[in-house]
Amino acid sequence: MDTGTHIVMGVALGSMATLDPVVSHDPVLAHAVLIGALAGSQIPDIDTVLKLKNNAKYIRNHRGITHSIPALFLWPLLLTGVLIYFYPDVNVFHLWLWISVAVWLHVFVDLFNAYGTQALRPFTKKWVAFGVINTFDPIIFGLHLAGIGLLFLGAHPGYTFLAIYAILVGYYVVRFRQQVAIKQAVQQQIPNVEQIITVPTFRFREWHLAITAKDYFYVARAKNGAIHLLDTFERCPVPAHPAIEVAKRDENLAAFLSFSPVYRWEVNEYNDHYEVRFTDLRYRSKGYYPFVAVVQLDRDLKIISSYTGWIFSEGKLRKKLELIPS
Repeated sequence: MDTGTHIVMGVALGSMATLDPVVSHDPVLAHAVLIGALAGSQIPDIDTVLKLKNNAKYIRNHRGITHSIPALFLWPLLLTGVLIYFYPDVNVFHLWLWISVAVWLHVFVDLFNAYGTQALRPFTKKWVAFGVINTFDPIIFGLHLAGIGLLFLGAHPGYTFLAIYAILVGYYVVRFRQQVAIKQAVQQQIPNVEQIITVPTFRFREWHLAITAKDYFYVARAKNGAIHLLDTFERCPVPAHPAIEVAKRDENLAAFLSFSPVYRWEVNEYNDHYEVRFTDLRYRSKGYYPFVAVVQLDRDLKIISSYTGWIFSEGKLRKKLELIPS
């Protein structure tokens, strides 16, 4: 989920902690738990700082080791250790418990969007992404804001957010049912389907789809239960082209391939250079596919420039690459 949603989830957990008798009878512990819940709801995304280095490091590592099984236990221990320095007399177990819930909830909810996490590390680096909730879901965020508003009106913090989370459980069930219906509709409309990746949008009844069939990739939109095909690409295996083989060793393309499950490739040859481009088919915006990896090589197959990340126009891509115009 986005940073704002994780923050309001931290507030929600700090509020629900008041249902814990040990917390509710100790104002100092309640304060420490609220701080811990806010910190725990954010700390797995500390790897966002990698963006300051470059996109390749960020793409390869974001929601990786920081969202892994060991991290589920290390983050709570770290935060508890920091907080007991400032709150030495509080109940350490209950502080650790609520911080743990905050960390676990952060990783858990991240599993439900199309980006996903590598939550099963160190056993596998496979991305787990259920694709039923948008990274920013206005209904989830709105319900949390409503809950915070009710607190200012004097509502009981614990029971208020307990009720909201019961509603959210039902909301997630509805989203899964929508996804099942969409996949069934795709199977009826397109033959030989092997994989369907669903990407929810801000709109409750609208989803982006990346579909892998035996011979083709299809990009589609599901709207009000109907499937609308937008693009069709022939499914061609990545060839053993010399330029591609060298480009795969570039950190930008390597990061893209470690993350993207469905993409198309191109190799363009010009007078003085080659250009290798891989395009993720999950993210289509106004007819453009913004998540790409591009590598340019000279005629001797030496890498000149490369880029991976989100880009929304060809002109901006050229500026990012600082390369020979194609």
